[in-house]
Amino acid sequence: MLSVIRVHLPSEIPIVGCELTPYVLLRRPDKTATTDDVPESAPLEGHFLKYRWYRVQSDKKVAICSVHPSEPATLQCLGCLKSKVPVNKSYHCSTKCFSDAWQHHRVLHERAASAAAEGNDEEELLRLNSSGSGSGVLSTSSSLNNGNGSSSLYPSVITQKTGTGGETLVEVGRSKTYTPMADDVGHVLKFECVVVNAETKQNMGQSCTILTSSVIPAPSPSPRRLIPVSAADVIGHLDSNGRPVSMGSFTVLSYNILSDTYASSDLYSYCPTWALSWTYRRQNLLREIVKYRADIVCLQEVQNDHFDEFFAPELDKHGYQALFKRKTNEVFVGNTNSIDGCATFFRRDRFSHVKKYEVEFNKAAQSLTDAVIPVAQKKIALNRLFKDNVALIVVLEAKFGNQAADTPGKRQLLCVANTHVNVSHELKDVKLWQVHTLLKGLEKIAASADIPMLVCGDFNTVPGSAPHSLLAMGKIDASHPDLMVDPLGILRPYTKLTHQLPLVSAYSSFARMGGSVVAEQQRRRMDPTSNEPLFTNCTRDFIGTLDYIFYTADTLAVESLLELLDEESLRKDTALPSPEWSSDHIALLAEFRCMPKTRR
Repeated sequence: MLSVIRVHLPSEIPIVGCELTPYVLLRRPDKTATTDDVPESAPLEGHFLKYRWYRVQSDKKVAICSVHPSEPATLQCLGCLKSKVPVNKSYHCSTKCFSDAWQHHRVLHERAASAAAEGNDEEELLRLNSSGSGSGVLSTSSSLNNGNGSSSLYPSVITQKTGTGGETLVEVGRSKTYTPMADDVGHVLKFECVVVNAETKQNMGQSCTILTSSVIPAPSPSPRRLIPVSAADVIGHLDSNGRPVSMGSFTVLSYNILSDTYASSDLYSYCPTWALSWTYRRQNLLREIVKYRADIVCLQEVQNDHFDEFFAPELDKHGYQALFKRKTNEVFVGNTNSIDGCATFFRRDRFSHVKKYEVEFNKAAQSLTDAVIPVAQKKIALNRLFKDNVALIVVLEAKFGNQAADTPGKRQLLCVANTHVNVSHELKDVKLWQVHTLLKGLEKIAASADIPMLVCGDFNTVPGSAPHSLLAMGKIDASHPDLMVDPLGILRPYTKLTHQLPLVSAYSSFARMGGSVVAEQQRRRMDPTSNEPLFTNCTRDFIGTLDYIFYTADTLAVESLLELLDEESLRKDTALPSPEWSSDHIALLAEFRCMPKTRR
């Protein structure tokens, strides 16, 4: 007879919005073991599995720490209540938690006070982040207050499992999987699995049960503002969804989302395992991406299966069409479904797809070695050059108007390149060769069509390096130290390392802003030498800029940029990824305006 051998949950902490799928090991009638489901619609020798999920409720109440949602709160900030900060942001699990979070948390008080002074309380409170809460005045757990009248996404006072008596089981699900809801926060969930006779519908033997930890709310990334950098009054042109629009303007997001294949506890031991799990990260990443409402989204490190099963269908619900280029697998060893690649999405109401180009650097390496490398050195050369990297180039046609009054009715095309130059630091020649190869391909497209261009991605290269100089300056000084690494001679003569595209880094616009308080804040997060962000990648062992959005300055102008994050705010969780931010990179976003082409 069918029987259940073992049941366990892969995730140690259940999180709101993150699907729970128990591991159920069965013994078939023939004594073989399986993890295949046996539903009522397809019984096995007259038996099937019945599942139930329950919320365990009791009368004991406890508040959740706003910084560490897996911990109960013992302190409450009375300053938050006075300032009308959402009550769920006022709780802390310890005095150390409160003290550590104070520098970031006091901004909540300042924003709330500013909003109140301007008579804009509700709008500002909706923008407050969830990174922490606190004030100079605290109440203890015996007097936690939950009545400041402000609403929150999740209940701030919830029920705690007592373990003895007074418990009520509330059925919440009848399938194998269950996605915790806001009402489950703070409660333990109970999963029950039992073999049922298909004919009599009677349970056969005892049910197998398992209890989860208390459900926690999903930490939400802090809102990041779109900062105007041009003279245009961008804030004055918002659509019904709050997205800046103007004739010929659009927004572009570039984001390395950290492939699950690379998100190991060994590399990111400082990140809680529940926050590192893909079931959690994918939902947090999706929330963040959707919140930006970008017209074009360029993602890197998107696994093949995650694109097909999650990102493409989920972003389709938000009006995006999806294109994907998987990395090649000459070097990769393992399940090809987990190979990552570059994914580009665009809003169907803003753009239509015209053409797609796929760049495989392995193919370019094969052509290069055939042409210039002696036969005896080809194997060594290919081993050095083959890195499986790709680029996805998409030509789109805008559905919005063009500002150029002298070209009424002219098609507004746009070329968007999305790449991930995943090459180790030591192989400077390979990294530079791949960037140069991509730029030469884009030059050919530019020569065939008068078209604005965007070059987005994770280039794994810091400002001032040879690849960055090539992108930003169109050439490389022959004395650049990176050129010393060229064992195959593929970079010589160095005079060939040029391109004619008038590329400018979008985020350099922050360095040219006026003297406002906001401008000064963003400039402090920029490197004055390179005019690039101080960092786009922040781990425990490295912090620096690797990601860029370049644009052709003769056809596009930057209107606004997504504000940069400061290192201090991220270090409260040691580094990235964290419960708040689910990648080790930060997202970059720029709004551009199409311009009449200027003479190069």
